[in-house]
Amino acid sequence: MNHRSAGLVIWDVDGTLIPADLRWLTRAIARAYGLAESAVIFPDKKVHGYTDESIAIDTAIASGVDPLAAEAGIPAFRQAIAAVMQEDRQELAEVQPPYPGAAASIAELHDRGFIQTVLTGNLRSAAEVKLHVAGLDEFLDLRIGGFGSDERDRFQLPAVVARRYSAIYGDQLDSARVIVIGDAPNDIACARHADFHIAVVAHRIGRQELTTYEPDLVFDSLEPKKVVAAVSSLLMSGGSSTAC
Repeated sequence: MNHRSAGLVIWDVDGTLIPADLRWLTRAIARAYGLAESAVIFPDKKVHGYTDESIAIDTAIASGVDPLAAEAGIPAFRQAIAAVMQEDRQELAEVQPPYPGAAASIAELHDRGFIQTVLTGNLRSAAEVKLHVAGLDEFLDLRIGGFGSDERDRFQLPAVVARRYSAIYGDQLDSARVIVIGDAPNDIACARHADFHIAVVAHRIGRQELTTYEPDLVFDSLEPKKVVAAVSSLLMSGGSSTAC
């Protein structure tokens, strides 16, 4: 890790920094596959914590689209989600405002010398709009982010971040100085796969359930002082704690 940095904080987006909302995916999938929005059926699993393209394919199939046609529709889905996000920016601002403490946590981590980026299943076009509309992108280095448009398998995205980090900052990424902050079990599994530290915030899933997946930290909310203190302590000590 570059000596200028206190460490790398990698944020999930939906459910972590802003509330999750499936309406944009619903509209984009309907548009891409010629479905009525009311006919879009999300699968019971493989939604939260997965990449948008994998969700689109699984949802299209669950909605009656042939598997080959579901795969063939991905280029149209990419265009549709980019268009939907731009068209509905005002609605986005209303229904997905940042969680309390999100902006302040990012700002205080920046002041402490942490480099920050995102690892998200969103396509880059969607993630950039969401973060900008929410006012959360000022201190996030999206040049080194990992997005659902980079890899369909979320578990491949930490390697994308590592490659981009090395290219931009000139140092190999030290996994011991990296923490992912997410909110779902798949965020925990993805971070563990990359040997990164992992914290989760109990925005959608309760603390007790999240603890069973053994993250390093569980936050009840994004209270900036607690987030900064816990992240700083964890990356300096290499230890773990679930009480925050």
